[in-house]
Amino acid sequence: MIVFPNCKINIGLNILGKGADGYHNLETIFYPLPLYDVLEVIQHTNTAQPCELFLSGIKIEGKPEDNLCTKAYHLLKKDHQQLSPVKIYLYKTIPAGAGLGGGSADGAFMLGLLNDKFQLHLSNEKLLSYALELGSDCPFFIVNKPCFAQQRGEALEPVTLRLSGYKLILVNPGIHISTRWAFSQVSYSTNDLKNMIGKPVELWQELISNNFEEPVFKKFPEIAAIKDELYASGALYASMSGTGSTVYGIFPGNTTIEEKSFLPHYFVKQLEL
Repeated sequence: MIVFPNCKINIGLNILGKGADGYHNLETIFYPLPLYDVLEVIQHTNTAQPCELFLSGIKIEGKPEDNLCTKAYHLLKKDHQQLSPVKIYLYKTIPAGAGLGGGSADGAFMLGLLNDKFQLHLSNEKLLSYALELGSDCPFFIVNKPCFAQQRGEALEPVTLRLSGYKLILVNPGIHISTRWAFSQVSYSTNDLKNMIGKPVELWQELISNNFEEPVFKKFPEIAAIKDELYASGALYASMSGTGSTVYGIFPGNTTIEEKSFLPHYFVKQLEL
């Protein structure tokens, strides 16, 4: 069985403060994008190694046992012993650690794939619960529609937001940004994001921001320069996604974007929304 995990961007990201549990409370809009990994699961009989992971495509760091696809299998296996041993084939096209949620998507889609393949009959609510055990961003990919997210990102409320007809360009310079460091640097703020997202895209530049941009741009001017270049190329709105380092620009659908404006080693992808 094959599925195609997609990525997301954050439109606006405000850190509201730190909760009693030590985690930061935030508000953001998650918006799904048509950029996909490929995830396949094949049943096999090797009970000595019940879950084998084979990676290809864009290289990602880390041990196989730390991959969220592997963790998703073992999470379900704990409660559903009827799960057979599997081989997992994951082809990566979404850059890892880029603020696009690619790893979270892979883990969440793995839960759904196993649910369908082995007929576990898990409800959507139960899948959301399992997804949250994998990570704060994972529940979004169970819903996989534009959402206003709060708390750690797991409290989701669907919003009406359609960007069809626009063109989006993703630019990732391959710079790794520590999430822990980013959260230690960020200032708290809010700007009524839930209402601001209903304004025309042409107004977002003055209304919607990502709290992480100030410290990240200060430490990595190269990332700030990408945002400037996107605006210079005609973007209606440009922002860093999550804690970075991917920056995206939203353009009118008839825009012609010159990818050569960016350095050759950058990951650059144009998407029709």
